Parts: sequence; structure tokens; C-alpha cells
Amino acid sequence: MGHDDLPTLELAFPGPERDRGVEAILSGRKTALTGLLEIHEHEGEAVPVAGQRFSVLDSAGRPAVTIELVDVRVVPMKEIDDDFARAEGRGYANVAEWRAAHEEFFRGDGVSEYLGRTPVIDDDTLVVAERFRVVEAVDSGGR
Repeated sequence: MGHDDLPTLELAFPGPERDRGVEAILSGRKTALTGLLEIHEHEGEAVPVAGQRFSVLDSAGRPAVTIELVDVRVVPMKEIDDDFARAEGRGYANVAEWRAAHEEFFRGDGVSEYLGRTPVIDDDTLVVAERFRVVEAVDSGGR
């Protein structure tokens, strides 16, 4: 199955945040993702499952890398630990830094506009915690 045949995954919103996330996946620093369960529900999408593959898109909407989920859990935010926070590959030293960044993002304008309201983010907010492995980086053609 080629990159074009896979469901796509877009990190955050196009721009510097997405570009840093894609680069962190390609470098091997990022091996985990966190999504707000409410966004999956709003999209009418099922929570992904281990074994699923995705084509991760860059800010220009081009496939950058194919990943395969190796573990997917729906958990309250309070259950995320330091190990998972570091696996996000964003330089978080611990779960407190991960939590602050995710609360800010989930309450931010982009998510609020998408959902039509600002979500409640607290210890019991359900997140989709995904661990993945890189299957294949897309040939960037000198990019």
C-alpha cells in the first residue's frame, strides 16, 4: 500500500508547529502522539487502533512519512506519564511540561474554532494516546 492509499494524519495546524512535529518524527525523536478524544468524536471518526498506518502530511499537504500505530489508549489526561510525555519528541522534560503545552493547544483558537466551543481540559479529559513506529520516510526529492 503506497502513501497515497493510506489515511492521512495532520499534526496540529499547518505551519511551524506541524513542521517541527514532522521533523521530530523523521529524526526519531517523536514516537508518540496525543489527540483530544472530543476531536475524534466531532469528526465522526473512530479512534485508531494498533496496526493502522497513516501518511503524515507536511504543512503543504504532501506526504512526509508513513507511520504505524503500535499502541493506542484512550485515557484521562491524569494518566499520561513522564515517559509518554518525552516520547512526544517536543522536548518536554516531564509530564507537567507536556500537560501545560497540551492544555494551551487544546484550549487554543484553532481547536475552539473547529469544535465551535472551547473544550473543558482537566484531569479527567479523555485523550487518545498513541505510540507509533516509522515505516517509511517519503523521498523528499531534495526538499
